[in-house]
Amino acid sequence: MDHQTDGKSCCTPSRPATAAARSNAAASGGGVHLVEQVALPGGVFVMGDANGDGNPGDGERPLHEVRISPFAIDATSVTNDDFARFADATGYRTEAEAFGYSAVFHLALQADDQDILGRPPQTPWWLGVSGADWRRPNGRNSSIDGLGDHPVVHVSWNDAQAYCRWAGRRLPTEAEWEYAARGGLAGTRYPWGDALLDDQSAFRCNIWQGVFPTVNDGTDGWLTTAPVRTYAPNGFGLWQTIGNVWEWCDDWFDPNYYGRSPRENPAGPREGSQRCMRGGSYLCHPSYCNRYRNAARASNTPDSSAGNIGFRTVANAKRP
Repeated sequence: MDHQTDGKSCCTPSRPATAAARSNAAASGGGVHLVEQVALPGGVFVMGDANGDGNPGDGERPLHEVRISPFAIDATSVTNDDFARFADATGYRTEAEAFGYSAVFHLALQADDQDILGRPPQTPWWLGVSGADWRRPNGRNSSIDGLGDHPVVHVSWNDAQAYCRWAGRRLPTEAEWEYAARGGLAGTRYPWGDALLDDQSAFRCNIWQGVFPTVNDGTDGWLTTAPVRTYAPNGFGLWQTIGNVWEWCDDWFDPNYYGRSPRENPAGPREGSQRCMRGGSYLCHPSYCNRYRNAARASNTPDSSAGNIGFRTVANAKRP
């Protein structure tokens, strides 16, 4: 199977549509968001895939000019320490905790055999693992001890929204995310340019290095997440907008949206079944998923969670 054309399933597994929804209200406002902020001036940029790298069905074209108003965005993904302050202050339980399971990459598993609930047949490197959640990212026998500066994972879009309500924040729109990720460079594949490797043939982001999904022979030492300030920031001062973890955006996903997107501050379709994700993760590899690019798009259901999905936020100023 050519996983580069296999929709979204190669990137992150979806929670089954038959799963029952859980109600879980968190206190609104009053939270202290400590992530460093980057104030962006806004402006006009060309959104979409300028290099012909896009996956069929992802809707990375047509290229279209977008004007973005000034906004402030997190310099990094929200970390385990950041999310712990929220959960400890509110008693919030994520959807992975409420459902009792989440998706874990098979080589990262730290759980007993009886905790493995199944494997998606098309993506057997994903395991449904009982007891996996943000505090136990690799399964019941793991923890986030020593990982306070790593991005929080196993958070659904709904969980990210709950954090935003508490912190007085919001998720970025897809257009804001791409504008910020590009770091002021026009039309490039990556936040630093078009070459994946640096002059010493080293990777500039946390993606899979080796033979996916069995051998990660990279020299960076990260099988899964890396600290949020690993590698180098982009031209705007944002860290790891590609690789490491997928980041939820506010928008509903529609592969045809770019053909009708407004020029001024597009905010996505009015409705849909899946929410947008951006940036790729530590599991991306050119042999099966090349979505670790500025223009790349993916999506998942709002209640889905996995060991490679996180988020960053923007200031809660009203969008024009």
